[in-house]
Amino acid sequence: MSDAAVNTKPEAEAEQDLTDGFHLIIDAMKLNGLDTIYGVPGIPISDFGRMAQAAGIRVISFRHEQNAGNAAAIAGFLTKRPGVCLTVSAPGFLNGLTALAHATTNCFPMILVSGSSEREIIDLQQGDYEEMDQLAIAKPFCKAAYRILYAQDIGIGVARAIRAAVSGRPGGVYLDLPAKLFGQVMDAEAGRKSLVKVIDAAPAQIPAPEAVKRALDVLKGAKRPLIVLGKGASYAQADDAIRAFVEKSGAPFLPMSMGKGLLPDAHPQCAGAARSTVLKESDVVLLIGARLNWLLSHGKGKAWGDAPKKFIQIDIEPKEMDSNVEIVAPIVGDIGSCVSALLAAMGGNWPAAPADWTAVVSKKRDENVAKMAPKLMNNNIPMDYYGALGVLRTIVKERPDAILVNEGANTLDLARGAIDMYQPRKRIDVGTWGVMGIGMGYAIAAAIETGKPVLAVEGDSAFGFSGMEIETICRYKLPVCIVIFNNDGIYRGTDVNPTGSPDPAPMVFVKGARYDKMIEAFGGVGVHVTSPDELKRAVNAAMDSGKPTLINAVIDPAAGSESGRIGNLNPQSKLKKK
Repeated sequence: MSDAAVNTKPEAEAEQDLTDGFHLIIDAMKLNGLDTIYGVPGIPISDFGRMAQAAGIRVISFRHEQNAGNAAAIAGFLTKRPGVCLTVSAPGFLNGLTALAHATTNCFPMILVSGSSEREIIDLQQGDYEEMDQLAIAKPFCKAAYRILYAQDIGIGVARAIRAAVSGRPGGVYLDLPAKLFGQVMDAEAGRKSLVKVIDAAPAQIPAPEAVKRALDVLKGAKRPLIVLGKGASYAQADDAIRAFVEKSGAPFLPMSMGKGLLPDAHPQCAGAARSTVLKESDVVLLIGARLNWLLSHGKGKAWGDAPKKFIQIDIEPKEMDSNVEIVAPIVGDIGSCVSALLAAMGGNWPAAPADWTAVVSKKRDENVAKMAPKLMNNNIPMDYYGALGVLRTIVKERPDAILVNEGANTLDLARGAIDMYQPRKRIDVGTWGVMGIGMGYAIAAAIETGKPVLAVEGDSAFGFSGMEIETICRYKLPVCIVIFNNDGIYRGTDVNPTGSPDPAPMVFVKGARYDKMIEAFGGVGVHVTSPDELKRAVNAAMDSGKPTLINAVIDPAAGSESGRIGNLNPQSKLKKK
């Protein structure tokens, strides 16, 4: 037998094209348009991040997994595609878990991908490096959770995660990847065939015609109708249909904080400045992408007054109906299809909203706007919240295309009412949970996903949760301007330790802290301002430059109230102090 004949088989095997788990995961993501990963590198996913970047996926590396997860969550909200967060095992996974739960609670499509220890070691609790049964821990906090054990299942596993994240009511999905999955090898052609391109991941869910008719009959009979627009309406990206429906109805509309801008806050039907009046006095309330949770006082109690209410609700989740109060006209389906169906069924002769009701709302709105105007125009030094927000209100009006990120207690609560929005999905904030720490993650993802300038308005306490990500902002040279309302503490900076101990009171921070110096350490622009005029110049300069900027805006330490506008949620001691 010749030497050539002897060597033929080994040479053929050597030339066989192979692939591995690393490449299959990357190929599955690229096939489905998942082109950005937010995460923190480390064992066992270090090489995966490098290889994903080399393959053309944008990899944004953070300083903490929770911030990366928040970025992925808001990316999902802004794009309607699952944002991807990549973490290491155990502690890294746990850091990302808060963001995963936050995404699920807020109905943002997100996939948390974490490396993990091997099943056989975990199940026998043999003490592996960062050993943890991550799948079991994740399940209660997300919409779905999957583990992929074999390379040939990567395609279907990624597809299932994508579909679960965006179909029906969107939410967070956990995808568990044990370390040895990455190195598994298989035939390249078989691997290619195993990949799945998800078709129609979030199919339209058309409402029943009788549900549409029932809702319009209730709405037509209203003497004091109200439409509430939630962040679900913003997520739907059915902007033209929603605007046409609201305007045709003639009813006042109340935007929730992330529903602002679907119609401009300056729109004549907007009742944002008359919130208390419309909640108490309305008789028919149509909820579009809004839930009757704590943010709407569960649809009952003092906030809703004594007037009998009939609720109409549009939601893709049937179980949401009757969650707190009776829904007399539920419409189950996706918001775009439901609003389009309502609009079509209204016909060409829909009656105008009762003039006496719209006049009451307009009068109250104008009165409240007039009361607020002097507060927003003050030039006090040190600044109060209103003087500072008045400046930002004008800047946002002049730059309606910028993304506003907002968190804090007083900083958040007062900004909601003070700063008008003019376009949808331009205001993003703490959402349903009211959780602090979303600021820098949101700001980074907003800049990455939209390419628009970002204005992040932060309370000094809220900023502390994610402040180290200013290095990330500088590293990626993102057009983010951060304004910190610095009043030396949580809610107020005036608390005193009653014992006389040198320890500061629990709610007090370092007096006169210079947050602006922090960003300078990373090559960004830091500015210290003490007046509304200085604030205006600094923010405009930052937005014009597009350079990472942090503005330390000194606020009167006595400004602000306990817990912002939700002090009722903070229990008070009934015992008298001695």
